[in-house]
Amino acid sequence: MLLALLGLILVVVGLVHFYLWKRLVRDPLRPGWARRVGGVVAVGLAVLVPATLIGARGYAEWLAWPGYLWLALMFYLLVTLIPLEIPRAAILLLWRTRRRTAEKVGNDQSEADGGVERRLVLARGIAIFAGLTAAGVTGYGVKTALGPPQINRWAMPMRKLPRGMDGTRLVVVSDIHLGPLAGTHHVGRIVDLINSVKADMVCVVGDLVDGTVAELGRFATPLADIESRYGAYFVTGNHEYYSGYAPWVEEVAQLGVRPLRNERVEINGLDLAGVNDLGGTQYGDAPDFAKALGDRDTTRPVVLMAHQPVAARQAAPFGVDLQVSGHTHGGQMAPFNLVVGLQQPVVSGYGDVDGVPVFVTNGAGTWGPPVRVGAPPQVTVIELRAV
Repeated sequence: MLLALLGLILVVVGLVHFYLWKRLVRDPLRPGWARRVGGVVAVGLAVLVPATLIGARGYAEWLAWPGYLWLALMFYLLVTLIPLEIPRAAILLLWRTRRRTAEKVGNDQSEADGGVERRLVLARGIAIFAGLTAAGVTGYGVKTALGPPQINRWAMPMRKLPRGMDGTRLVVVSDIHLGPLAGTHHVGRIVDLINSVKADMVCVVGDLVDGTVAELGRFATPLADIESRYGAYFVTGNHEYYSGYAPWVEEVAQLGVRPLRNERVEINGLDLAGVNDLGGTQYGDAPDFAKALGDRDTTRPVVLMAHQPVAARQAAPFGVDLQVSGHTHGGQMAPFNLVVGLQQPVVSGYGDVDGVPVFVTNGAGTWGPPVRVGAPPQVTVIELRAV
């Protein structure tokens, strides 16, 4: 199964790079050394993609950057070039029709020569436009992704909330993704932002890391500096299971962030619950909604920490008053958000899932390309209001 998936990936990567070579190298360039160099570059980039996807976690930062940036640039080249296929085909059809008309009146040679030049001009125009557009969008996305997360504020009315808890600030941060492109500064900046809003509770809802404790533990140390009135809490995301979830659960706890492992805590009349990520099922660490939410005092409101928004469907029978999630990155690179929406019921912000109010933060980091377009990094502040 794994070999079949790898084979499929290699075939798709090969076809994508063949298409890009055709539109950006063969079509706009005459035969010669420039076209040959372009072919070699296309092959090298095709090899770089699977090498990055398979081995990026072990790369030094200077090796990870080119692979991930090319992935983003490749994506936006495709997004730009594919819609241009329709006008390109229409223009070529028009020229072909005119050439046939010219042949009927005996003007075929001059028309044919002019047709070659026109096709070169069209191909070069398309290649230049696509290249500049993809480079511009990718550059903007890198600047956004590497910039400081934005504070995203949301007021959440809650009928059962005790009056004494009115105005409670719940800070939600997700998808920090410590890895080969992020270090101590990344987490330190996020912690400073959390502390700036004077949080009452901090919820770290998964995908903290992309590597083992041995590889990345030192980068997580700023988490120990989180300041919060009622503490900081953590639930696993799917990437913790790829990275060795048990050592990370222990490491996070030592840093003063309490893991909620299918359990809940009562805080001044409010229940805060957490479940393991749905991906933990394959690792013998499945979510247990009954354990976290069953047999509770239903007169108290409950906020559920669950990495994936779709978990709300399993939480719905337990009368959850609010679920906070991440996982989606807000789509990270538009228009990829449209694809994410096919798998998750809420991509970014507030939504209702089977009667459960769900708030999804964009996340504070990136996975794969360090690029964000249409989904800036966020630290979300939810103010609970008694009604």
